[in-house]
Amino acid sequence: MNSFVHTTLVVQLHAEGTGRCSVFAHLRYDAADPFAVTAVFGHDGRVLACWRLDREMLSDGLLRPVGAGDVRLRPAATGGWHELRMEFLGDIRPDGSRHHAVVFAWAPTVAAFLRETHRVVPPGRELVPVDELVAEILAAG
Repeated sequence: MNSFVHTTLVVQLHAEGTGRCSVFAHLRYDAADPFAVTAVFGHDGRVLACWRLDREMLSDGLLRPVGAGDVRLRPAATGGWHELRMEFLGDIRPDGSRHHAVVFAWAPTVAAFLRETHRVVPPGRELVPVDELVAEILAAG
């Protein structure tokens, strides 16, 4: 069985002072890191941002508002168009404000990606190699 799931989709980036513009989002899931989904956003061959998202939070964000820190997710609908609204707060700027971006992804595509990740590692069946992690920490000390 494949331990990776990957998809590329076109999403809409809404940054401060701009309207929406299309960028690519590459979503990747690896069973070796069963709680995380990596999202890499790119445009014209450049990586704009890379975020590690909690898989359960991503799934919950399709249904209801979640997140209180640097990442906030919630469903958004306009007519028959169902989107996942992802809000990201980035590094602090010299003036004290923070970089801020909002990305809109087509919710059915994100849901299909998550269903594939659930086939690889069903929710509640995630395993964390605690013994290996402790050994690694102790070896570093």
